Amino acid sequence: MHLFQVGAGSGGMVVLDLVMRDPRITKITLIEPDTYEEHNIHRHFFPQDDVGARKANLAARWIEKRRPDIKIALIMDSLMSKIFRKPIEQAANECDIGVCAVDNEPAKYHFDSLMRKFAKPWTLGEVLSGGIGGWIHRFTPNGACYGCVASHLQREIKTDNTPPPDYANPGAQVQETTIPATKASIDAIASLHALMTLGMLDAPVADGDFSSLLLTLKRVEGVFDEPFRTYRFRIARNPECLICKPVSDAPSSEDLDVALDQALARLGDQ
Repeated sequence: MHLFQVGAGSGGMVVLDLVMRDPRITKITLIEPDTYEEHNIHRHFFPQDDVGARKANLAARWIEKRRPDIKIALIMDSLMSKIFRKPIEQAANECDIGVCAVDNEPAKYHFDSLMRKFAKPWTLGEVLSGGIGGWIHRFTPNGACYGCVASHLQREIKTDNTPPPDYANPGAQVQETTIPATKASIDAIASLHALMTLGMLDAPVADGDFSSLLLTLKRVEGVFDEPFRTYRFRIARNPECLICKPVSDAPSSEDLDVALDQALARLGDQ
């Protein structure tokens, strides 16, 4: 089986390490443009001696030492790279499952569009700021897209015009959002991400099964009542979603010519 993954950061490497150990995985295409830096050390697999190296190369070395039989293809550029558009689309077309392990909204939407274009299942893991919990989503070709899920799960909180704390974006005016997630928190969510990915290799997601899983790791007043609690969400495809709703076939030039002729004829009859 062919795994197509974008992201080999602190969470992405956990997913990659666990999924690639499954003997069914025989090929991996990895997209990762970043360099391993000093601030990555305390939350990553790699040691300080590797600072300055490309994360993709470090990930490939990690895989080769544990699964030398796996064929590895690296793309050290952005998922939305114009230069590597063809090999990226080829990997999406040929893969059996996709894994998105990036904290970048445009990349998530782009990965979703690739997977839907080639009708491939894929998974996404998201660690909430401060490591208070995290999401794992699984997507099927005919199910809800990332846009459906993101819009459905958007929190609606009525307040006195004071913006609620946004735990999806660091920097909000509450302590938890200004503290980076620990490696333990990242590994917990990433491990679940890997398990759900392997589960999709075992069997397709059944109709009516949950599409998104939320795991709380900390109690946060007004957000999570207790730690280590799971919530399951069954999110159906939104027929009005502007991203994935069916679009009727565009009219041909001949149809447009006929319609124009008919419109002009009606004007002439008046």
